[in-house]
Amino acid sequence: MGGWSAADIPGLSGRRAIVTGANSGIGYHAALELARHGASVVLACRSAERGQAAHDRIRAAVPAADVELGILDLADLSSVREFAARQEGRPLDVLVNNAGVMALPKRATADGFEMQFGTNHLGHFALTGLLLPALRSAEAPRVVNVTSGFAWAGKLNFGDLQSARKYRKWTAYAQSKLANLVFTRELGRRVPEITAVAAHPGFAATNLQQTGPRMEGSRAQERLMGAVNAVVAQSAAAGALPTLYAATAPGVEQGACYGPRLAQYRGAPTKVVVNPAAKRPELGARLWEVSESLTGVAYETSV
Repeated sequence: MGGWSAADIPGLSGRRAIVTGANSGIGYHAALELARHGASVVLACRSAERGQAAHDRIRAAVPAADVELGILDLADLSSVREFAARQEGRPLDVLVNNAGVMALPKRATADGFEMQFGTNHLGHFALTGLLLPALRSAEAPRVVNVTSGFAWAGKLNFGDLQSARKYRKWTAYAQSKLANLVFTRELGRRVPEITAVAAHPGFAATNLQQTGPRMEGSRAQERLMGAVNAVVAQSAAAGALPTLYAATAPGVEQGACYGPRLAQYRGAPTKVVVNPAAKRPELGARLWEVSESLTGVAYETSV
């Protein structure tokens, strides 16, 4: 397969990155390659045990890697605030908002938000806002929001963002992934000194697809998704390439989204077309206002 690969990542010595959900899948491989190319990387993970295992795997693969583990639960705003407070005083060059949940049975975060919207969007919105001073103190900061092809099916239902009246797991997931795109463009508009971009992995084999069936107790569906991953999906390492491109390649465009070039399904990363709703400024402004209100995190912007 031709095109951009991890070998094309430039030297990152002296740069600092945070990757959420770095214990497995896309996040792990993104953190691994950032560290391999010289960046100092914080693995922001919910589980200390799984995070430490990822830390040790990276150090085994890259003995000189500068990696540290930070505990972060995006479904708990107190954890988000504690994590951000521990980062104070250190410039942040790259923030990869990667962690996420997909198609779960109905659950609520510690703050009472619908779990998918609360984790995939609100947690990262709060984290980015709290890390804004660290990002602004870097020379050329980037924020990468990891979305999904399911954003094409997404709609921001401002009348029921928390799916309180009617919960459909895939509808809620698609809404949260569209929110990632809308947030990306609005962040770039309000904080133009930060390059805000989105990325999606196409169909990559991670544990994300099996978590929902496991929580529902559907062993058959869990096994089916595992089999589909094994036969159809590209590897998690390949799925991480759009994220790595967005985080490191020169010339990425403010507000753009990068994904696999072959029907946004697999292949080398390229700029991809997104749901037109992501480009509607009125949606960006409204989502921003609602997100600040729900999280209590107000960004310092000139807009």
